[in-house]
Amino acid sequence: MEELSVDVLRAWARTALADLARARTEIDELNVYPVPDGDTGTNLYLTWEAACDALPKGELTFTEAIQAFGRGALLGARGNSGVITSQLIRACGLRLDENLPHDAKTPGVLTDLRMSEAAAFADALKYAADAAYGAVAQPVEGTMLTVARAAATGAMTAANDGKSLADVCLAAVASARQALSRTTEQLDVLRRAGVVDAGGAGLVVILGAMESVLTGRHVRVDVPARVEPQGDGAESQEGPAYEVMYLLDAPDDKIADFRQALAGLGDSVVVVGGDGLWNVHVHTDDVGTAIEHGIDIGRPHRIRVTHFDDQLHHHEPAPGRAVIAVVAGDGLAELFTEAGARIIRGGPGRRCSTGELLQAIEQSQAPEIVILPNDSDSIAVAEAAATAARQDGVRVAVIPTRAQVQGLAAIAVHDPGRSFDDDVVHLSAAAGQTRHGAVTIAVKDAWTMAGRCRIGDALGVVDGDFALITEDLESAAVAVVDRLLGGGGELLTIVTGRDADPALAGAVERHVRRHRKDVDVMVYDGGQDRYPLLIGVE
Repeated sequence: MEELSVDVLRAWARTALADLARARTEIDELNVYPVPDGDTGTNLYLTWEAACDALPKGELTFTEAIQAFGRGALLGARGNSGVITSQLIRACGLRLDENLPHDAKTPGVLTDLRMSEAAAFADALKYAADAAYGAVAQPVEGTMLTVARAAATGAMTAANDGKSLADVCLAAVASARQALSRTTEQLDVLRRAGVVDAGGAGLVVILGAMESVLTGRHVRVDVPARVEPQGDGAESQEGPAYEVMYLLDAPDDKIADFRQALAGLGDSVVVVGGDGLWNVHVHTDDVGTAIEHGIDIGRPHRIRVTHFDDQLHHHEPAPGRAVIAVVAGDGLAELFTEAGARIIRGGPGRRCSTGELLQAIEQSQAPEIVILPNDSDSIAVAEAAATAARQDGVRVAVIPTRAQVQGLAAIAVHDPGRSFDDDVVHLSAAAGQTRHGAVTIAVKDAWTMAGRCRIGDALGVVDGDFALITEDLESAAVAVVDRLLGGGGELLTIVTGRDADPALAGAVERHVRRHRKDVDVMVYDGGQDRYPLLIGVE
């Protein structure tokens, strides 16, 4: 690809999320700076996932897409590395939008081209690196800041030589990798442990995903393993006892002094954002004063305080974790129950309520809760229930499953023996890597994304949108499966509905076994209404 567009942004978001999921554990193991709490990979993944979730479906202008993506990263940033990454994302997007103005009414159409897209991309990386350095009260070399600046320098050099967009990206990734390998010698704590910087490793994974998208070749970024430690290899745990994070509504002109005030309380001070909304991060022993400084200039909210000693010495899971799944049929209820989930009835025509979810949370008496909404309409309900439960001290995560088959993929990898964050990441990754579809019969004349349908037409659904109209369900189902498998896949899951013709699933299974011998097929009785077949591809 030789242009920057909404489609490129979406592809980069998906690819980077999958790559971060694969590299998460390895990045966690590198994490010795600024605190050896082993969560950098997890924090980067959750930050990027928040940005992806904030990117709306449907037609968007370039400006709308990058603003939504950047805001999602800002609101969902986790940990020191996540906050810095959110600043890199937001600043890069803002600069691209300035350099490559798009038609406000026609998505994807460039207007008033001021520079080549290769030059604009390089300039955006430089602007983002500068913004990240500026957001940190006391920048330290040998961290992801160093890697970000090296990537920008490599990209600028390539752009000045007249290279293409893909070649500029290649140069950025190559420079970032070289800078990452040098971080071991730049920070004493990294040298003693024999590791590269964890945040920098995550940034290389993210940039590698952009290389994959622009070149059309999947780039596997291997996270560097530990090398021979120099010195005693001890990882110092001295420093402030708490990590304080919060969102802050405050005037932009108050932030510079606020950042310096926080620097007097501790270290790892990062304040990112703009236009009145900021994400604040500091390591300190004085939690109260860190929050009071925010109150002095604005309104702190979504305050999170983490005691590092709890992370360093208490990785074992809390006793009791419940998974609550919203299910659309009797067969699906059995499947989720057998996998260890508590169930609530919902689905098309019967959306579950916040009260039902809160009742299920209370009845579980578990200190940790994972909710699988399993349809788009139930996600907001689940988030509302989670917010209410958190006020009572319950730890709750909502996995944004938009289809029953995504929920099945998630519950299949659930492991109560993992830490809460680790389990949430595995469930989120499994759900996010599952494409979903369905078939149904039109019950009224209507306009759809695929055109006008009539009563009795067979409709094919792909990733939540009506994508095709045919005369019979079998043709629709085969077409949906072919579209889902067009993006690759190893496992096809078919869930049959309450009134589905048994021959329908059999016909689809035969089609797949005939044309895609590399794909395994699993068929389950779901018992759901309205949709004779639910289809998932992993």
